[in-house]
Amino acid sequence: MNFEGVFGLIYFDNSATTKIDPAVLQTYQTVANEFWGNPSSLHHLGDRALQMLQSARQQIADLVKCQPDEIYFTSGGTEGDNWVIKGTALAKREFGRHLIVSAIEHPAVLNSARQLEKMGWEVTYLPVNKAGFVTPESVAAAIRPDTVLVSVMAVNNEIGSIQPIEAIAKILTQYPTIHFHVDAVQSVGKNLWSRVLPERVDFATFSAHKFHGPRGVGFIYAKRGRQLETLITGGGQEQDRRSGTENTPAIAAMSKALRLALTDEASKAAHELALKQKLVDFLSALPDITIFSPVTPDFAPHILCFALRGVRGETTVHASEAEDIYLSTTSACSSRSGVESGTLKAMQIPEKLATSAVRISLDDANTEAEVEQFIKIFPKVYQRFQHMNGR
Repeated sequence: MNFEGVFGLIYFDNSATTKIDPAVLQTYQTVANEFWGNPSSLHHLGDRALQMLQSARQQIADLVKCQPDEIYFTSGGTEGDNWVIKGTALAKREFGRHLIVSAIEHPAVLNSARQLEKMGWEVTYLPVNKAGFVTPESVAAAIRPDTVLVSVMAVNNEIGSIQPIEAIAKILTQYPTIHFHVDAVQSVGKNLWSRVLPERVDFATFSAHKFHGPRGVGFIYAKRGRQLETLITGGGQEQDRRSGTENTPAIAAMSKALRLALTDEASKAAHELALKQKLVDFLSALPDITIFSPVTPDFAPHILCFALRGVRGETTVHASEAEDIYLSTTSACSSRSGVESGTLKAMQIPEKLATSAVRISLDDANTEAEVEQFIKIFPKVYQRFQHMNGR
């Protein structure tokens, strides 16, 4: 798969969304045209749609290495995070009203926790160290007798830090009644499965548009036997746990996209890492550039967050866009708000530097030629701001 030159631009914003794979789009179109019955209908057209739905569920379960009845389809990562956080709180409220989440979670987790606080739950927000990592020790210290959930993301979407999920899982084996949720949205196709989805994980959240699937569809893994209150009630779809007529074409396309993303995963991740290394080597040689995403085993291969001191992130984004290079500020979900990165703030990065941060996020479809073009063009952007700052 190679999207280079489709629009004559360089797209380095893949953590925000990826372009749908042509083969995945073809699957969507075929299923939409040929399996258009409602899976809940009793007639032949409904049966065909249901069989397609269950086939997609089986394929995803096989890829995630779980059972089909542990896969639930959603509208994406935001719904999945909301469902697990709020659904756990409601299902286990008789056993405790204390939640633990990291301070660098996606807003879907953080805002769900804040909403629950207003309703009487207590939340401990785990700090991170200066490199952007939760420490397992802080998790252990935060656990109380009334703790019902720990939620720590697999890969931070702003700087790419891979959180110590395995070490946290080991701690939580001593607390079998506490739900362990991992937002795994940024981990697909990065050769990280064994590190971010150990056996102790009870719930994991996924979103199709992060791995070349369609938007508006995702899934959660929910371990058998774990309590989770239903948030969307209605006709009883998804084992009566998430109602609403299933988006069969998008679900089938998502299963195809996941299979493709996990094919040759190690080589794809190595390719992205090589591109990231080249970019880091170039950027780190420039004065006034601060790198927040080094090339180490503890950082994802596809995310590179850096700041040009004295220049706001959105200014760098628009200046790069003028050269047909598409970056983002640290998180597409909150970039229009104009506030500093929540992750960098949690890392205690000074506000002036944090508001200068931008994010390059790569994909296996990106090429070395695109990186070379960035290296050729970015000095023009850089020198313009150096001149404006009187340097």
